[in-house]
Amino acid sequence: MKKIILGMSLLLMGISTQAQTVQKSKNAKISFEVDGICGMCKKRIETAALKTKGVKFALWNVKTHQLSLILDEHKTTVTTVQRNILKVGHDVIGVKATDEAYNSVHPCCKYRDDEIVMDHEGGVVKQQKKD
Repeated sequence: MKKIILGMSLLLMGISTQAQTVQKSKNAKISFEVDGICGMCKKRIETAALKTKGVKFALWNVKTHQLSLILDEHKTTVTTVQRNILKVGHDVIGVKATDEAYNSVHPCCKYRDDEIVMDHEGGVVKQQKKD
């Protein structure tokens, strides 16, 4: 009798433990912040994300800096996608890309430079040459 009770309790614990495992989705919708300032940044960020095996959709919003993804969690992780974006020179959720990667982006894409950011936002008025 004790063996039966012990066996049943072990079986129930196994079932409850298995039920608590995280379910991976084939179409997980994820969103996180990526730094950038222009259309060239958009193309670079989306391309880096889409080249990651398992990413089905990637859309980066220039104004909000939010990258929206649909990915297969059986094939990749969010961390892998973020690592690939860092490699092309864009900061992800407060994690800075290496200086080497950041310096590889086009000069107009230097999102850490306040003057360039203001220029993209129309905040810097270019002075006209006076004769």
